[in-house]
Amino acid sequence: MMRPDQQDKGDSEFVDKLVHINRVAKVVKGGRRFGFAALVVAGDQNGRVGYGHGKAREVPEAIRKATEAAKRNMIRVPLREGRTLHHDSKGHFGAGRVLLRSAPAGTGIIAGGPMRAVFETLGVQDVVTKSVGTSNPYNMVKATFEALQNTTSPRQVAQKRGKKASEILGRRSSNAAKENADG
Repeated sequence: MMRPDQQDKGDSEFVDKLVHINRVAKVVKGGRRFGFAALVVAGDQNGRVGYGHGKAREVPEAIRKATEAAKRNMIRVPLREGRTLHHDSKGHFGAGRVLLRSAPAGTGIIAGGPMRAVFETLGVQDVVTKSVGTSNPYNMVKATFEALQNTTSPRQVAQKRGKKASEILGRRSSNAAKENADG
């Protein structure tokens, strides 16, 4: 028997992680009626990730709804060498602010709970993150997704500017070489 927060590769190529379950109570004449809300992050560990929110009277049903919503709301994130982000980025949602930084090989995922789930399902192996402000998992996940949507690859930048990706990447190393020669 697999726990709901563990990876599930049975029916598809997607991996899903349970981030948070919230129990709410409605007081009625006979007592309390409990409902559950689940936040799930799903991804293919190859540059695609999505999050979903599901509500139901039972926990498994809420998780199922959230997983389906996560698979419907996928975004593609360009990764450098398939292991880290191309550049640093910031995102915010509500009071949640996150800072994402690319990292050298061997660093690992240095991130808090909700952000860690996003990067594990995205397929990132090396990243350093910082969450500032709220620790609300919903706002942290949404802020992380905003930051990931703002990331661009050198290929995308080159296409926008009408140049080649090698020209964009070449300037970075030639500028560094000039600065080292001058300094």
